[in-house]
Amino acid sequence: MHSVAVMRRMSFLCNTKIKQQQIKTEKNMESIINQHAPEFTVQAFQDGNFKTVTSKDIEGKWALFFFYPADFTFVCPTELEDLQSKYDELKGMGVEVFSVSTDSHFVHKAWHDTSDRIGKLQYAMLADPLAVLSRGFGVYKEDEGVAYRGSFLVNPEGLVKLAEIQDNSIGRNADELVRKVRAALYVASHNGEVCPAKWQEGNDTLKPSIDLVGKL
Repeated sequence: MHSVAVMRRMSFLCNTKIKQQQIKTEKNMESIINQHAPEFTVQAFQDGNFKTVTSKDIEGKWALFFFYPADFTFVCPTELEDLQSKYDELKGMGVEVFSVSTDSHFVHKAWHDTSDRIGKLQYAMLADPLAVLSRGFGVYKEDEGVAYRGSFLVNPEGLVKLAEIQDNSIGRNADELVRKVRAALYVASHNGEVCPAKWQEGNDTLKPSIDLVGKL
């Protein structure tokens, strides 16, 4: 009887540990894809002026949020300049572009006024000192008070359709980001079609069906 009781106890503890691990994994690995973007009201710097930007401003529009760690840093200005080179293209696609960091709008202006690279920026630089957006999109680095490098595309219904997060030591490629934005816009307007690897505008898409199974 003692052996049976011990076995039952061990089984109970094992099952409890497994359940705890499952709960922890589910909590940590929840996807933001197809979740609603957070509501927000923040200050911003754009075109030499301060302004207020809210979640109401992106209703019914495609919006790209480009998070980066901090102003007056190193990789960040190279990324932001790269994104600026695609700004007109994104605007032509009907996509609003916002860079976001936990700096204030005053710091954004100071950086814009003193950096040749940042001085080129035409899109709105959102100030997120309270980390409302950074926490809302799941990129806030609590121990440093900055955001990870995260790119998020929100559709006109307010749902996140594209998400990319990476370590702050790794810079992004605006060409690849724009390619994925184009793919997201394409599938949104072409029901039943999906874009394969390395898809570019004008390339063939796929229409998943039982007839296609095993033929790729």
